[in-house]
Amino acid sequence: MNTHETLTKLQGWRAGLLWFPDPQTPQARHESDGLLVTGQSADGIVRIQAIGPYRDLAPHYPELSVTHWPGLCIAPGFVDLHIHYPQTDVIGSPAEGLLPWLEHYTFPHERHFSEPAYAHEVTAFFMDELMRHGVTTALCFATAHPESVDVFMAEAQKRRLRMVTGKVLQDRHSPDGLRDTDTALSLRQTEDLIRRWHGVDRLGYAITPRFAPTSTSEQLHGAGEIAQQFPDVWIQSHVAENLDEIRWVHELFPEARSYLDVYDRAGLLRQRSVYAHCIYLDEADRCRMAEVGATAAVSPTSNLFLGSGFFDYTASDAASLRYGLASDVGGGTSFSPFHTMHAAYTVARQSVGRPGMSLAPEHLWWQHTAGAAAALDLNGKVGNLLPGCEADFVVLNPKATPLLARRTAQTETLAEWLFAMIVLGDERLIAHTVVQGQIAAPTGMSDNRA
Repeated sequence: MNTHETLTKLQGWRAGLLWFPDPQTPQARHESDGLLVTGQSADGIVRIQAIGPYRDLAPHYPELSVTHWPGLCIAPGFVDLHIHYPQTDVIGSPAEGLLPWLEHYTFPHERHFSEPAYAHEVTAFFMDELMRHGVTTALCFATAHPESVDVFMAEAQKRRLRMVTGKVLQDRHSPDGLRDTDTALSLRQTEDLIRRWHGVDRLGYAITPRFAPTSTSEQLHGAGEIAQQFPDVWIQSHVAENLDEIRWVHELFPEARSYLDVYDRAGLLRQRSVYAHCIYLDEADRCRMAEVGATAAVSPTSNLFLGSGFFDYTASDAASLRYGLASDVGGGTSFSPFHTMHAAYTVARQSVGRPGMSLAPEHLWWQHTAGAAAALDLNGKVGNLLPGCEADFVVLNPKATPLLARRTAQTETLAEWLFAMIVLGDERLIAHTVVQGQIAAPTGMSDNRA
């Protein structure tokens, strides 16, 4: 398979291959000895030129320089639909639930991100962690400080990463140092940041109300007006995560039919809007999200850690609601896509609509790659290895630990092999992370991986 565009500076990568021939369908294909050909397009982006069995494809590229990884497997880079980079250092903090966790850990820590030097140090560590865990695209929260966005975007640009983030909007029920004391100014800052960063290289901007209780109606509706002005930016926030939070929203917005309706009334529900959690939506909410093309970011490790509840896969599928997986660090307990996929499997087993539901391994993997990319409206760009996709991928070592080596050697089907890695895997499975055709090396530590 070849792209219609002629690429230059071609490079070959020989290993096993794992990808999704139909990105809309969670049915993976595995090739034990494959060849991936990448090259640079006219816009400077490194893309995939061709993919297939080595024996079939290699004769078409007789002079191709090939990197060979015997025994390893190339797979799409993971896509994280919801993560907080400023919460890197509060991961693993004990709390009684969501609201106490925000009050005691998150809010005090995020105040430090008005300092660019501090924000830069955390950003560099955060992006190193993403690369170590094979996450090559993420939709991230920054903080209420414009500096936190500028620093993050500059670092992502330097690393040539496809990242989306935005200044957090919160003009009430927030501590000093985080609260937007001037609502009009917070909206102007958002517009300025969109103009400065959105669409620059591989960067995107997300209009980012923290959650409905920390924004006035004036701020939410102002954000909706900006969304209308910039239809190709993303929107991100939280919805229906926690029962205490939902009661608070009903007190603050009595005119709204539901928590989700607060955002809908403000003009913040549309294509490219991504709402984290979506645990306590009703049928009308799910259908409304599906109708406008909005996305649910499923965050199973944080939902389990904070005791928030379980995402209802059965009801979401019935409503044709788009969704994908997210780590939700630091409420989430790991950067690892394998831990997230494993937690999603556990959550689905508790499904209200279908107790004992078992998500197929290919479906779990799809939710964190091609499915997440489609939910982010980046289908055909990231999360897959099809020709035309950007050359961001991971190299898996299924023998990364003695137990993995023993278990994967005994699997008889692709599903068994994938599930073994999901359940037993962590960052040691990621032998290499490749971004734009270059092996990513951490900036703050030596890379001792295989």
